[in-house]
Amino acid sequence: MKTMLQSLILAASVATLSPTALQAQPAGRSADQAAVKNVVLVHGAFADGSGWRKVYEDLTKRGYRVTIVQNPLTSFEDDVAATRRALDRQDGPAVLVGHSWGGTVITEAGIHPKVRGLVYVSALSPDAGETTAQQYGGYTTPPEFVIEKSEDGFGFIKPDNFAAGFAADATKADADFLKASQVPINLASFGVKLQHAAWRTKPSWAVIATEDKAFDQRMLQDMAKRIGAKVTNVPASHAVYFTQAEVVATVIDEAAQQSGAGAR
Repeated sequence: MKTMLQSLILAASVATLSPTALQAQPAGRSADQAAVKNVVLVHGAFADGSGWRKVYEDLTKRGYRVTIVQNPLTSFEDDVAATRRALDRQDGPAVLVGHSWGGTVITEAGIHPKVRGLVYVSALSPDAGETTAQQYGGYTTPPEFVIEKSEDGFGFIKPDNFAAGFAADATKADADFLKASQVPINLASFGVKLQHAAWRTKPSWAVIATEDKAFDQRMLQDMAKRIGAKVTNVPASHAVYFTQAEVVATVIDEAAQQSGAGAR
């Protein structure tokens, strides 16, 4: 039986993403030779970039230059463009990190020549030619995660369910702040077919929150297995990037150190 979330995203209209030319690697700098000291963080749906604050602070202390993308969540194309724009501004190779819906975004945008590795934080990872909605097929979203749809097609997490569905391990004050600052996503985004799958040519890591109520746990594990990601399981809610920032930062650090040159 389909959950409310599955019904909403499967009903979303399918759009076509126009290909965008990627910026060439600057002359005199080789991503294959330079160490990775740049990290680009991409948030998911129902959130904004402020949730990465603790990850940002941890990584900057480790010597990384961190950029936080502010996805508009108005369309898949807009989010990919925002991420590419941030990647264009990097001064060398980077690790690209996505949480939840941000995983779909980095899967498309991650073919950028400056991206050395990908980190999926309880995140989606469709293949080229697939939609995000298709990832939910055969799985059951936990009942705690309830989406309300606005008249113009944007989705919000139901306020009464926000803490349980998104941030069960956060303090009440933090969960209330995340709820009050949530950013709705255009649900039509879930129906857009990807043109590229960066995980097919870039090494990948996955942080999986084992108490995540936004996804079926089997779905998270199966997606990570399919893309060949090195998996770190951590007891946490869907807001793992917020509540387990040190663990997430450590995996990103590992990805930056171990990302090899060239395709897998």
